[in-house]
Parts: sequence; structure tokens; C-alpha cells
Amino acid sequence: MVLRREPTARQVRLGVELRRLREAAGLTAREAAALLGTGRVQMSHIESGLTGVSEERLRRLASHYACTDKEFIDALVAMATDRTRGWWEEYRGLLPTQFLDLSELDHHGSFRQEVAILFVPGLLQTEDYARAVFSSRVPELTSEERESRIRHRMARRVVIEGPSPTPYEVVIHEAALRIRVSDRTTSQAQVARILELSEADHITVRVIPFDLDGFARASSTMTYVGGPVPKLDTVVRDAPHGSVFIDTEAQLNAYRTRFHRVQAVSLEPERSRDFIHKLAREL
Repeated sequence: MVLRREPTARQVRLGVELRRLREAAGLTAREAAALLGTGRVQMSHIESGLTGVSEERLRRLASHYACTDKEFIDALVAMATDRTRGWWEEYRGLLPTQFLDLSELDHHGSFRQEVAILFVPGLLQTEDYARAVFSSRVPELTSEERESRIRHRMARRVVIEGPSPTPYEVVIHEAALRIRVSDRTTSQAQVARILELSEADHITVRVIPFDLDGFARASSTMTYVGGPVPKLDTVVRDAPHGSVFIDTEAQLNAYRTRFHRVQAVSLEPERSRDFIHKLAREL
């Protein structure tokens, strides 16, 4: 079987979950491979996402691993048999694969929760705001690289503005609303867009004002994307070299707790809209 040159984050995640099941069952890669009538190298390729696995083989492995979580197994089968080629594929070769992986995660997510401290989240950004953000990158992007990133970011908005929008809850610090990434006009248009989107039934916007107590222990940017089952949730963190996907059970539990803490100290949605309206008049 031809190996994938660059497996997607979703393909890698499937392999990781199969490896976790194997290790929980106390089997070596060689022993698991024998169950499929193949070799250890082929098993390594499956668990690293370099090659796929059929539904029959996946269910056989799950049975030998004594995994009885039917919903989880069915979700893994859906990942293994998915042949979706989404809109983001047109950017393959134009953008780093992390951009495509993020779009694929958007597409398959069951819900999305986000905390933003210094910048307005990408899904809420206007084109001018996004252009200002990408124009400030170091090292500097070429005009072609910058415009490709802007078009991709605008296309990503389908996840909350398309025909089947994903439930989205975002907590935004006052700093992100006030910082002028460009000029006054851009900031005013950006705040107006957030207010407009906050009226949608599937979008909840909360604000953390500067003078709100109890925020210090939960003050980090994060994105939490729900999977088909909680075990397949994913946290996305931005790093200097790009987005980092986090998916271990302990880390997921920690970030769930972190989001709930931020949510608990933020303003309620109605008060948040009032706050943003007031802020908009000050810009």
C-alpha cells in the first residue's frame, strides 16, 4: 500500500487512538499485527496515520483490544472510512498543512468553545482585521501568502455562517476588543460584526471586562472543539510555529475545566452585548 506523504491531523488522530487502545490492552505492535495477519511495520504505519485501515480490520482490532465502547468504535470507523474532500483542499500546496487541518477540524466538530485574550478569534474577524493580523507576521509574508491566508480565513466562516452552523461559544477579553490591530475604522467594523453575530441562536458571545474579578487563574487563549464523542474532542493552541492540537484525556479534562472557569467569571450574553455596545461608542 502506498504510504501517505503528509497525513492529515485527523488521520494521525485515528492512528493515535488505535495505539492507545492497543497499549491499554497490553499488546505490542507485533502482537497486534499478528491479529491482522500483517507485520509490525505495517502496524506502525497504521498507528502513525501513514496508511489507512479498513472498517473490518478496525473492528477486529477493537474486539481483540476488548474495547466495548460502541459509540467510540463507530466514531473511529467513521474517521477511517471518511473520504471527504472539503473546500479547504483547494489550498493544499498554497498554505501550510496546519491551516487545512484546522479547517477539517472545523468541518467535523460538533461544537466549538473559544477564549480570546488579545485578538478577536479568526472565525469572527472581518477581512480588514484579518489583513492587519497577517500583515504583522514575522517573518513578513509575501503578498501572495498573505492573501491566501486571508481568503482561507474568510472561507472558514462557513462553520458558523453556513447552512449547517456549529454551536459556538466564545469568551473575549476586553483587551481583544480594544486593541487596534489597524485603525479606528477597522476596529469599529470588527466590533459591529461581533455584535451582529452574537444575535444568532447558535452563537454565544461573552465578555471579560478589565475590571472583572476572578480571572487570573484562567487567562490563556484556547479553542476547544467537540468530537463525535468526548474522547475525540480536540484543543487547539496557537504557538510561534503554528497551531498545536492537544488530545490526551488528562489535557482535555484540564482544558474543559479551564473553559468553565472562564465562562463562570465572564459576563452573561445579554450583559456582554450591552458592554460591547458601550465599547463601540467609545471607539
